[in-house]
Amino acid sequence: MSMSAFELGSECSLGDLYEVASAGRKVALGAAAKKRLSASRKAMLEYVAKAGAVYGVNTGFGELASRRIPGDKCGQLQLNLIRSHACGVGAPFTDAQARGLMFLRANELARCHSGVCPEVVEMLAGCLNAGIIPYIPSRGSVGASGDLAPSAHAALTLLGEGKAKLAGGEWTDAGRLLAKAGLRPLKLEAKEGLALINGTQAMQSVGGLALVQALLLWQAATAAAAMSCEALKATPAPFEDAIILLKPHAGQVEAGRMLSRLMEGSEIRKSHLANDARVQDSYSIRCSPQVHGAVRDALEHAVTVLETEMLSATDNPLVVWKRDSDFAGLEVRSGGNFHGQPLSLAFDYACAAMTSLGNICERRLFQLVSDPARILPPFLAKNSGLESGWMITQYTAASLASENKTLAHPASSDSIPTSGNKEDFVSMGMWAAHKLGTVTQNTAAIAAIELLAGAQGLEFHKPLKPGRGVCEIYARVRKLAPALECDAPLTDAIETVQSAVLDGVFALDL
Repeated sequence: MSMSAFELGSECSLGDLYEVASAGRKVALGAAAKKRLSASRKAMLEYVAKAGAVYGVNTGFGELASRRIPGDKCGQLQLNLIRSHACGVGAPFTDAQARGLMFLRANELARCHSGVCPEVVEMLAGCLNAGIIPYIPSRGSVGASGDLAPSAHAALTLLGEGKAKLAGGEWTDAGRLLAKAGLRPLKLEAKEGLALINGTQAMQSVGGLALVQALLLWQAATAAAAMSCEALKATPAPFEDAIILLKPHAGQVEAGRMLSRLMEGSEIRKSHLANDARVQDSYSIRCSPQVHGAVRDALEHAVTVLETEMLSATDNPLVVWKRDSDFAGLEVRSGGNFHGQPLSLAFDYACAAMTSLGNICERRLFQLVSDPARILPPFLAKNSGLESGWMITQYTAASLASENKTLAHPASSDSIPTSGNKEDFVSMGMWAAHKLGTVTQNTAAIAAIELLAGAQGLEFHKPLKPGRGVCEIYARVRKLAPALECDAPLTDAIETVQSAVLDGVFALDL
């Protein structure tokens, strides 16, 4: 089903970000938005002419803000800004991350608080709709005066400079790609270069797309928990409303009910009720609703912070006015909305939550391969001793869980002065976003191993069937990877299921 174009200047959700950045949704700048942009631009220039020195319009930047720039040099000032700030290093943003940055920047500029011409927003929209991907090195932002370095690399493409590509293509000269798409390089005027780079759009894009995957991963990990319960013949009693509703955190209630529904109608559990001497299951099984629920709540908090940021004006200086209809009383005010502290803290929280999710998945995996109750054979091998089965998959999961614990150290607890100490407290929000992405990838691999091992455990209980929801999860695993009949390399199966986890293959409508 085709998606309608996103109207730039509108409210934006995490779903909108995903659709434009990852699913190729087009964007459009409507006639009314163009008219408002022209009016705000005109009013801003009139204000600057009367006000004298206005930061970033006719002054230098950062520690150089006291340097006044002549009017005939204001355009060159903006061009110099983009070129000098395009100094990032490291592997480039993914195509989706780069598209997300351009989309979010265009959408904020279209709200008229940056004072740019309509042509700036139209150029961003043109590149998005033509599928042009700017080369944006992933390292170089401290998450405070906007994501300056990554955003400057994106802006270079609009100028026909630097490297760019089409999705799936090779990096080439950006100017050549613009020409092929029928787009003329942008000529920057007063303030427009600063408006393109002073904002939190890079961390919004990287962290937001990581949150999309984290939410899909949460569903897969919860499904994996139910499958492990079945494979270990654990009881679903702790997941019932009678217990869960006595501690009614929203995430816990959701997780408990999801686990209960997944295990409804289990023949495996029914067969084991009469002769099960165990009184309680391990915490990694019994406390799944409490742990998974807390993770869910942390992710939802991060989404709320992100979507608030996506509705915000994060430029500096900002164009503000008293009456919206005609920009009456317009002024250009300096502030600090470019600071990424809200995102940095939220992404750190989400990163810690995903680390916890990976930890509990790894612990359930350990139960599957080293079951102390001997419900399953050692290491899920059909010929234990001769075969090692799933023994070393737990090592892999343990190594990833340990890596996550290191990455969970909060980026937001750090700061380092920049710009001659004018910018003396920064957020490190970009690193928080990158860490969240890495931890989510690692945890998806751990959850994939648990899904595969849980499915292998179910093989030993046939012909008994697990709950109806677990049956569906098992079937989806088996479409991707066959049961293990003897020792074999497992990397391909793990990576295939990991990708499926992040693509939402294990998200059930229960």
